[in-house]
Amino acid sequence: MPLNRPILNILILGVILATIPWLGLSAFWLSFLYIILYWSVLTLSWNVFSGYSGYFSFGHGAFFGIGIYTVAYMCGQLEHSFLPMVALGGALSGVAGVVLGAIVFRVKRVRGELFALLTLAVTFIISTIVLNTPIDGGPGVYLNSVQVPKIGPNSPATFYLLILILFITALLISKLVSTSKLGAALFAIHDDEDAAEVMGVPTFKTKLIALFISSALAGIAGGIHAVFVSYVTANEVFSINVPLFVVLMSILGGARHWAGPALGALVITSLQYVFTIGDNALLGKMVLGSILILVILFKPSGFLGNRAKKEVKNDAKKIAESYGVNLESVHPHTETYFHVDHKSSNHIPHTKERNYNSEHGHHHWHTNPEILLQAQDLCMAFSGLLVLQNLNLEIYRGEILGLLGPNGSGKSTFINVISGHYKPTAGVLSFNGINITDLKAHEIAQHGIARTYQIPRPFANLTVFENTRLVASFARNISLSAATPFAIEALEKVGLQAKIDSLPQDLNLHQRKFLEFARALAAKPKLLMLDEVLSGLTPSEIQSAIDLILDIKAQGTTILFVEHVMSAVMALADRVAVINYGQLLAKGDPQEVMRNEDVITAYLGKKLEHA
Repeated sequence: MPLNRPILNILILGVILATIPWLGLSAFWLSFLYIILYWSVLTLSWNVFSGYSGYFSFGHGAFFGIGIYTVAYMCGQLEHSFLPMVALGGALSGVAGVVLGAIVFRVKRVRGELFALLTLAVTFIISTIVLNTPIDGGPGVYLNSVQVPKIGPNSPATFYLLILILFITALLISKLVSTSKLGAALFAIHDDEDAAEVMGVPTFKTKLIALFISSALAGIAGGIHAVFVSYVTANEVFSINVPLFVVLMSILGGARHWAGPALGALVITSLQYVFTIGDNALLGKMVLGSILILVILFKPSGFLGNRAKKEVKNDAKKIAESYGVNLESVHPHTETYFHVDHKSSNHIPHTKERNYNSEHGHHHWHTNPEILLQAQDLCMAFSGLLVLQNLNLEIYRGEILGLLGPNGSGKSTFINVISGHYKPTAGVLSFNGINITDLKAHEIAQHGIARTYQIPRPFANLTVFENTRLVASFARNISLSAATPFAIEALEKVGLQAKIDSLPQDLNLHQRKFLEFARALAAKPKLLMLDEVLSGLTPSEIQSAIDLILDIKAQGTTILFVEHVMSAVMALADRVAVINYGQLLAKGDPQEVMRNEDVITAYLGKKLEHA
């Protein structure tokens, strides 16, 4: 399999940079190049986790420091070999990252600034441990006597080549992660972690993997840098300057782009050098601060932020063209749907005449239906307030069940509990014969339950195609490439193939609603839960959605339908269930249920008086 162009370019860059030590450069310039690559490794390693996932960490100095002091103690004091201890430092840093993540990621509210402050606190804790143990003890550690394998013509060249190898490795990892299933999951976590989990992404595991990679790379960089500087002190190693500069460089270059942090490191390190040799260090800090302010105000995504968007859009368009997708707009209500041949990738249109009234016939429901999902004595409480109270409800395989009730009756909460957003306070949920009460949201999705949101929640920085493919990949537990045809088929089904390379911000409400449908279709669920998908749509758009829902049912998908557009509910539902204050009022045939006096009272606030 041929290498793709970015990977090949990175390898070529590595070969070119590897020749520099033999060009006769002085030790000063080799050391300067070392510093650029050293900061590039730190920024790239930080970005693999924090930039991609949105979990801004000020604790990168802790993992960097673990690598430094592993080498300082094991080589400087115990006289072990250099390279094995560098690897050990990376491993210990990675393990430290995983231990931290395993604790912190279990607390959902520790995100954003709370996560940043917590990681900064970890840095201070590790610094205190180092200072008050024989690892450092206070005076610092000298490393002049550590033997480093000679791989260059002189000592500065050797360190330059060591950090170059690590830089190329970090750049390759950054690129490969950004285009992998792991990267897609991290980008989804960045945009909407809760929705990502519900759509099948194992967010906890994903963050741990990314944090291990990030921490290990920082630890290895620290191990090399310890011997390069030859003397380390805890106050300098664990200072706020390291994580602060790493964050600034990454933001400046563009955290969304795999090479952005390295560009930021190059710019800031070079500017620092220019002002330092001119004896204008103070002016240099002012200029750097001004540049950062201007970037935040006028180019918040960084130097390569727009390039990152263009690349993902171009990738989506190329994939669509490779599958022969017609990028001309097709309105979703047309009676044409598409079938994807997964072997040849040819798209063959089929048309058929439909008579929904005769075909649907919700009054003739099965006499012995099979239960697909069952809620038994289901309760959900928030701060002592019961939103669902001993709810008993079953959904039969192959039906459309309309779930009705006044605003605040618990309909959306019921969907949130089924999908795993909330763990029920009490009761049992079983799906397809399996108890799913204690399953995580991504496990529930992988069992075949999908949902849409009342207010669409697409991943804002992923294209329409990436939004759909990600759900197909994780819900079906398949690779991104294997999920591609399912994503394209779903987008064609809802008529969004012309928007395949668009970002959600470029879609109107109707299109965002149908993107929700496409993501659900791509998952091929056994149960699809629709939460007020018709709200905000025009009559013609509502008709398009109704047609699509019936198509989905015709494919064998069971549907739970929460909606306030009563005409649509009555036209679509095989059965309806009405809940109020979290309790079941009535269920059964739509016409009979809507004549129920308790239901009328729940909606109107009083019993209907008959003349």
